Amino acid sequence: MQPIADINADFTPEVIRVGNEQTPVIIIDDFLSSSTALEELAQQISFEPDKFSLYPGVRAKIPPEYYVPLLQAVYQGIYKVYQVPRTLRLKPMDAYLSLLSTEQENLQLLQRMPHFDTERPFYFAVLIYLNNGVHGDTGLFRHKSSGFERIHQNRFQTYQNYRQQHLHQFGEPESQYITASNDQYELYQRLEYKPNRLVIYPGNLLHSTIVDIDRDIDANPQTGRLTCNLFVEFV
Repeated sequence: MQPIADINADFTPEVIRVGNEQTPVIIIDDFLSSSTALEELAQQISFEPDKFSLYPGVRAKIPPEYYVPLLQAVYQGIYKVYQVPRTLRLKPMDAYLSLLSTEQENLQLLQRMPHFDTERPFYFAVLIYLNNGVHGDTGLFRHKSSGFERIHQNRFQTYQNYRQQHLHQFGEPESQYITASNDQYELYQRLEYKPNRLVIYPGNLLHSTIVDIDRDIDANPQTGRLTCNLFVEFV
């Protein structure tokens, strides 16, 4: 397999600790020497609604020759920062180019609140912001009633119970993206959108895009909030 990636050999990872739980988040600026290959790929492949998740937009699968070199450059850092047991091996789960495209009035219930990818402990999101311009950050949220920032397996049912109680008492939230704290969630950290920035965080963190309504809802890969979204698990 011939790799198609131009990774900056001199990238410098930064690890920040977020929230009350001090969860590590890895940030790498200027990760790629050039993002041209991914941007050109976005012009060539077909974007479609994701039938397997609640992502509020369109996605296109990335071939392995594009994403494998990206993971090879960072996976050892994931082992170290998150203390992943060395007996576990990296397994790529999904790889997409993504564009937000769903108007607020068309959002499903779960798209109006922060989400987590899975409650499993060694599942991670690897995100690369691609397009130039001003686009929405990634927000990390705390569930106010429980204080949860991460939804582990032993927290899942408690979190679900709190959510159902809130819906029963107050009804559904308005059909809009969550871009700030509200009565149920507190926005405690923003991971700033910056072109050619890579961010890695655990999939059980409550998070959501802080959608810029004027700029982000755009299915054009040249102008929209184009991201490379890789999901990996150590099993």
